[in-house]
Parts: sequence; C-alpha cells; structure tokens
Amino acid sequence: MQTISPEIIFRGNDAWKEALPQITKLTKRPLILGRSFHTNNLRNKIHKDLTDHNLYVNSANLEFDCCLEDLSRIKNIIQRNKCDSIIAAGGGKVLDAGKYLADFFSLPCITVPLSASTCAGWTALSNIYTINGQFIKDVTLRSCPKILVFDHTFIQTAPTRTLASGIADALAKWYESSLTSSKMEDGLVQQAIQISRVLRDQLLIDGEKACKTQAAKGISWQNTIEACGLTAGLIGGIGGEKCRTAAAHALHNAITQIISTPKFLHGEIVGVGILFQLKLEELKNNNKLAHQSRKQLLVLMKELNLPTTISELGINVFENNNLDKIAEFTIRDDSEIHFLPFEINQKDIVEVITNLEKQEIIIK
Repeated sequence: MQTISPEIIFRGNDAWKEALPQITKLTKRPLILGRSFHTNNLRNKIHKDLTDHNLYVNSANLEFDCCLEDLSRIKNIIQRNKCDSIIAAGGGKVLDAGKYLADFFSLPCITVPLSASTCAGWTALSNIYTINGQFIKDVTLRSCPKILVFDHTFIQTAPTRTLASGIADALAKWYESSLTSSKMEDGLVQQAIQISRVLRDQLLIDGEKACKTQAAKGISWQNTIEACGLTAGLIGGIGGEKCRTAAAHALHNAITQIISTPKFLHGEIVGVGILFQLKLEELKNNNKLAHQSRKQLLVLMKELNLPTTISELGINVFENNNLDKIAEFTIRDDSEIHFLPFEINQKDIVEVITNLEKQEIIIK
C-alpha cells in the first residue's frame, strides 16, 4: 500500500476560506492543535471561523515537541471532549502530532501549515521525539491527511528563517533520493527522483530571492513555499521511503541526541546533514561531482544564513564525547544511512565530521 497524497488540497491566498465548507461537512467537534505563542492569532481566527459555523471547537497546545508525554495528555482531551477530527495548525512538530493523534483514534486529520518549514502537512509520517527534542523514531501512518489547507496568507506571517529551513529540508529530497534510488527500476520512484531534480533547480534559482524579498510575496516566494510545503511531500508519496531520507536525515536524527541551546529547526540541521552526505560521497564513493555540489550548496546556504557546520548548531563535537555519540546514533542498525549504495562504518562518520568541522571551505 502506498499513501501518496492528502485527499483534498486547498492552496492560495483564500485557501482557508475555500476549505471551510468542506471542513464543516467533515466535522462537528474538532480539536485545534497548536503550539507557538506567535501563531495564536491565526489559531484564534481558525477557532472563530469554525465556531461561527456552529461547530463545537476545542483547543490544545503542545508543550514540547511531538513527544509521547504531550501525545498522552492530548489523547485525554480528545476523549473527554468526544472530538471527531483533528485540525493541526502550526509547524512540523504540530502537524506530526496532529496526524499521529488522528491516526490513533481513526479520526480525519486536517493539516493547516503555518510556515513552509517542512512538508509535514502532506505526508503519512510522524516523527516522535523525547520531551527534550531528541529523535526517537518515525511512525508510518495509515493515510495522509484528509484535507491539507495551504493558505499563503497564513504562511506569510512566518519568520523568514522558517522558509530558509524549509528550503534546506526540501533540497534534501534530491540529494538523498538521487543517491539511494537512482538505479531502482520502479517507474514511480524514477519519476519521483526527476521531480526532486526539478524541485532542487527551482529552489537554487528562486530560494534566495524568495527569502530576501519575502515582503513582496512575488512569484518566486509563492513557488518556493509550495515547493517546500507541497512538492517535497509529493516526492515522498510517489517515491516511498527511499525517496525520503538517507545520510542527511540520519545525521539530523543523531545531532538531536545532543541537547544544545538555542534549539535549531529541523531543516537547519538537515542542511548540515546534506553537506555531510556530499562529503561522504566524495571521500567514500570517489564522487568528484559531490565536491562541486557541496560548493554550490554552500553558496546558497550562506546567503540564507543557514548553519553549515555542527559547531554552528551550538554543538562542539570535540568535547563531551559528542563526536562518538553522533557517529554511534548515525550508524545504528535502523538508521536511514544504510540506504546508501556503499558501505559505511562509524570510523567513516567520525572522519568525515572531523574533516568538515576543522576544514575551512573557500567558495570561489
């Protein structure tokens, strides 16, 4: 079975307004799930609009990331109020939590991304973290969301940093899937890889402009937010697991094991993971193009003020045994890094990270 896409997608400046009639047919007692104080006004608007349509609306907020403690607490709220749907309005952790809870109770899920930081509003997948934000596992869900509402006016309110993070996360679709799945004979997988190539090209062309001229909300911005929030999800839906993750996400999951302050966004860590994967290809797979790809990507990442090393994520890998901890988690048995088409061991990971952290890369 393949879960490719949400059943219904609304997108554009009036997406929420257009979605309301469909939502009110689907639910009478929704739970609005959110998190950030900065998105309170948007969630209040969603709450008011639903109440004005005579729905009995409950609300709940995550206190942490998508963790078992939060999920358990909100399960009680859902049961106590007899909610018949979950409306997840927020960033990736909120969307993942909403999808997970809807799947657990067999309720319809409506995702309303409030930034373009991930494609979590699209996918049938939830990442579970500890209360401190350490990655535990990903959970495959039975279906994608029932309705995805990608309202551009909602996305406009998000900080530029979230879009830069989304660009890095979406770029990983090409760098990971083209490496893990390019020799597979499955036609849908090959089509997904080609979509990811077009996605990469579009982000390399429009990404910087989209972030730096965000106030204008022009065509570059529109194409970029939809590339990050929609197309990236489609690639994972069509291509399946191997078009989702490899070394870049494996390193992300390992880095989250080291508690750092301040906390960084998912895509910001994944961006560092892409650079790690390209260096791995260069050293272990003798891929000369990987070096050029890394230099090209570094230019964009620096323009977007994205971290390019683990040290820029607030972690010194050369203290507290951090390097070995990261390497051990990256290479664990169920890690995505084993999708790579060449053998990799813990020593290789230590060598590559050490190389990247110590090496000053000059972009010409």
